[in-house]
Amino acid sequence: MAAKIFIDGEHGTTGLQIRTRLADRRDLELLSIPEAERRNEKMREDMLNSADIAILCLPDDASKQAYEMTAANNNVRLLDASTAFRVHPDWAYGFAEMDKAQKAKIQAARYVSNPGCYPTGAIGLIRPLRAAGILPDGYPVSVNAVSGYTGGGKQMIAQMEDVGHPEHLAANNFLYGLTLKHKHVPEMQTHGLLDRAPLFAPSVGRFPQGMSVQVPLFLDNLAEGTTVESIHAALVAHYAGQDIVSVVPLTDSAKLPRVDAEELVGKDTMKLFVFGTPGGAHVNLVALLDNLGKGASGAAVQNMDLMLSA
Repeated sequence: MAAKIFIDGEHGTTGLQIRTRLADRRDLELLSIPEAERRNEKMREDMLNSADIAILCLPDDASKQAYEMTAANNNVRLLDASTAFRVHPDWAYGFAEMDKAQKAKIQAARYVSNPGCYPTGAIGLIRPLRAAGILPDGYPVSVNAVSGYTGGGKQMIAQMEDVGHPEHLAANNFLYGLTLKHKHVPEMQTHGLLDRAPLFAPSVGRFPQGMSVQVPLFLDNLAEGTTVESIHAALVAHYAGQDIVSVVPLTDSAKLPRVDAEELVGKDTMKLFVFGTPGGAHVNLVALLDNLGKGASGAAVQNMDLMLSA
């Protein structure tokens, strides 16, 4: 019997991307509310409670409402793409490659929180070094990143693409989150296993999709004897045995004159790089992903498939 999937918020950027990915799946039955009825709360509640898995592509408050609407129904499982539950202890964090146990947690969970795009890159770089004892307690981690503008949803897409928009954004690149209180920081800290909050500096570029995330580190402030090579080896060991997150060989990274944030557009994978000069004092860790792929809708489909495989 085909699993019933309801995308709550299917007309938004993430929801549309998920629906496109699932359109040709014959093992699924997609439940849908006509766009004209998208504010019909009774129809929405019925759809939520008719699904095997409801994928929530909603603002935080609406996701919490969906949780309440389904709380008494043990037959429906939730996969939430908002920030509402990403550090909640009762929700499995939907980054299966994060460590060896995470895949099984997602498969068994009733509630799964889909990671944010920036945190996927940051955690993907930081957590292996924490787990290996390379990144010590108290290290002042900085995360610098640039995303395609689709990460801002329909409003930002219109602001970037429509020159007649009353809030048109003409900049080719802009920084934001200037108060350093970005909503992704708790997620990075919790799942990055950090004992202090990282300094996160996000930005947006004039390209629709793609993302690069950088974590620069001082080698002499890491575990004694840490080198560019030992950091790379720790990442390779951490991600062995799966095919979603790849670690680029040091010899290949050393030949690169530049890194393109749009390299993985249209893909649901992530690439990690380790840059630095052998014997040097610094290392720059870089993650590449599609902000709508492994950073959002692609990850949601991966998590949905894991939940269905239980």
